[in-house]
Amino acid sequence: MSAPGGEWRRLDGRTVLVTAMVLAGFAFGAGLPVLLGLAGGMPLGKALGWVLAGAALLVGAGTGADLVRWQRTRYRIGSERAELHTGLVLVKRRSLARERIRSVDLTANVLLRVLGLVKVRIGTGEHAAGGESTLELDAVSRAEGERLRLELLARTTSREAAAHPDGALAVLDPAWIRYAPVSFVAPLLGGAAAGAVMQVSEWFGAQAEVIEWVGDRFRDTPLVWIIVTLAAAALVAGVVGAVGLWIEMWWNYRLEREPGGTLRVRRGLFTSRSISIEERRLRGVDLVEPLGVRLFGAARVDAVATGLVKDQQDKHADINVLLPAVPRALADEVAAQVLRESASPTREAVLTPHPRAARGRRLRWALGAVLLPSALLALLGALLTPVLLWIAAACAAVGVPVAVLLALDAYRALGHGIAGDYLVTRSGTVRRSTVALQRTGVIGWTARRSVFQRRAGLITLTATTAAGAGAYGVHDAAEGEGLTFASEAVPGLLEPFLERD
Repeated sequence: MSAPGGEWRRLDGRTVLVTAMVLAGFAFGAGLPVLLGLAGGMPLGKALGWVLAGAALLVGAGTGADLVRWQRTRYRIGSERAELHTGLVLVKRRSLARERIRSVDLTANVLLRVLGLVKVRIGTGEHAAGGESTLELDAVSRAEGERLRLELLARTTSREAAAHPDGALAVLDPAWIRYAPVSFVAPLLGGAAAGAVMQVSEWFGAQAEVIEWVGDRFRDTPLVWIIVTLAAAALVAGVVGAVGLWIEMWWNYRLEREPGGTLRVRRGLFTSRSISIEERRLRGVDLVEPLGVRLFGAARVDAVATGLVKDQQDKHADINVLLPAVPRALADEVAAQVLRESASPTREAVLTPHPRAARGRRLRWALGAVLLPSALLALLGALLTPVLLWIAAACAAVGVPVAVLLALDAYRALGHGIAGDYLVTRSGTVRRSTVALQRTGVIGWTARRSVFQRRAGLITLTATTAAGAGAYGVHDAAEGEGLTFASEAVPGLLEPFLERD
């Protein structure tokens, strides 16, 4: 007999209604241009009849298939395993041991939220082919989703967890939205908006008219001002898009610690997301400062934890992000609370600067990245057209100072140190990253020296861990200093491979 609470259950029947509504919307979106196309060659009533018949067939077939899926899907949460059975022709029976379950995430788009449903994703945190390490219940009621989350993540509260109060660690401050326009998303969305205008106009056969209209607006305007104006318009569109995307992703944000030692992030305006991370899987934090955000004194906090597998179906599900871009002081404060420390290691650690040879390497890389393409353009200009010579000169004139500034900033960012139970490493300029990693979470060191590094007396050390990105580097440190740091950070791990004077 099944244990109490281990009976077989069905998904919520309203999931079939969600499928029907989605298919109806798709049929409307696809049917309207088809109707306009058919109306040009036959009577409107006949064209409408064909379109409605096709839409009814699509909606009926899709809804019927989903009804069969719903009838053939069962799940059960037993005392030892979580099981899911589904399929008609190809029957799938999958189960996860409850002791291996590490995450229960809830997601609901607009339709699911209106109907009070959520999609539940149960995972073990392992990377397996074919999604064998996850079970997805699409969809159940919100109350059932919360029950599953609490039941599957229930853990015995440790003494350490009991010594720290549970509750909210951070909640949304609308003032944080000011960092959205300075992220890298804004220019990307601006370029995407310009491309979308051209693509849509091509679909409707009006691309030439759009180009002509733009040309009429700038008929007597110099080329430079045309480029500047169009770039500014694209940037404004990108800023608006970045703000909208930020609101959709982070509205209703709340980071809290739940009884039993679980960190829970809830966020989302239209699509709500609930992501849970067990603290026993937490190995540290990553303080991320993209260039634009850093110029305004802000940073975000990412979790360095084991078992975080990104949902490939949800591109916005950054499951390792604990805190969006906020003032740097607040980011350090939240990082300390997440780690249960009095002060964040990312702020308290005294970082050792790297030798000047590391600065030279970055300057050479930066100048090479600018001068080599400029030299190629100049060569082509000498062979083909003088226009390329002007372009090459402009690229060099603008790119060299920017490259030098970024290289010097990248050098100043380099540093490593030890703060209590954590080793800290910092690097990057376009995306500066300060990682505080538990020393007990390091399972190996990789030492790498290129020919040029050996001549300069430099070494790159990479701490290997099962959490987060899997590897965190100390780039271009002084050889002796770097090896001493690695030896002191994790005693006994590197000693068998060291030769001491």
